[in-house]
Amino acid sequence: MDAKIRNKKYNEYVDAKKPQTKNFPTLIYAYLVGGLICIIGQAIQDSLLAIFPTMSIESAGTWMLIILIFLASFLTAVGVYDRIGVFAGAGSIVPITGFSNSITSPAMEFKKEGIIFGLCVKMFSVAGPVIVNGLAISVIVGIIYLFL
Repeated sequence: MDAKIRNKKYNEYVDAKKPQTKNFPTLIYAYLVGGLICIIGQAIQDSLLAIFPTMSIESAGTWMLIILIFLASFLTAVGVYDRIGVFAGAGSIVPITGFSNSITSPAMEFKKEGIIFGLCVKMFSVAGPVIVNGLAISVIVGIIYLFL
């Protein structure tokens, strides 16, 4: 059997077997959950500013991010964030909580392989390219901004 025909038949088989997603409800769930995460973050920041009146907005924002990252890591550790991700899709991945989840999940999965070769290496298997590309693009944009 020709490779092209075999690939075409395989793709048809996969398309027939994969579950169909309902695009509109999925978009609504992603929007609502992503918005809810942002509302929680804003509530944390406002609470910090109310509790500590001398705190600057920048410091409150930093502490809010730390708290959101901790909460997402904790929810990943107890298995709740995965269920949120299945329900919300990109709505739970795009905020910083999704980045925290992408680091915590592999770290938990590979901790049995040791601290260095398990936890430290696999922790950045998903997040590493994001960090490298973000850093490279920020350098390029910075150089362009310097000369404009």
